[in-house]
Amino acid sequence: MTEKVLVAGIGNIFLGDDGFGVEVVRRLAERDLPPDVEVLDVGIRGLHLAYQLLDGYRALVLVDAMARGGEPGALYVIEPDLDAFDQPAQDQALLDAHSMDPETVLRSITALARETGGQRVGRVLVVGCEPATVEEWMGLSEPVSGAVDAAVDMVLDVVQNELRVLT
Repeated sequence: MTEKVLVAGIGNIFLGDDGFGVEVVRRLAERDLPPDVEVLDVGIRGLHLAYQLLDGYRALVLVDAMARGGEPGALYVIEPDLDAFDQPAQDQALLDAHSMDPETVLRSITALARETGGQRVGRVLVVGCEPATVEEWMGLSEPVSGAVDAAVDMVLDVVQNELRVLT
């Protein structure tokens, strides 16, 4: 397992606010980041992310739109219990590229690691934003667009905290 931290933006840019994670990592990629931080625009390719994680990472920060019942544009940082995702999937949603939300990605990661004997990621954190809409259209709603810069700062804080743990 490497000591790197992977920041992965998840989302479908053709579904409005679902493109939040992609926009956040696009802006992060423009920043001068430490060499042990990788930024990846996953989009709807969650299975690609699962395979990349087989190399092993100290931490994974997923960035995505997350409906949790808050006001549109509200930001969240959660640490999911990876053991809860270490059960075989009951259906084929695991491979459905149109349902690559953080839960599906986490199930993909754990299932692939189980099947291949690959390494699991050390820690997973999710930086999410409450969407206003995930209708078919390109572009973020005003409240979600307004939260992108704060989300970039939030991701940078999370990454710095993870890197501090390494030293």
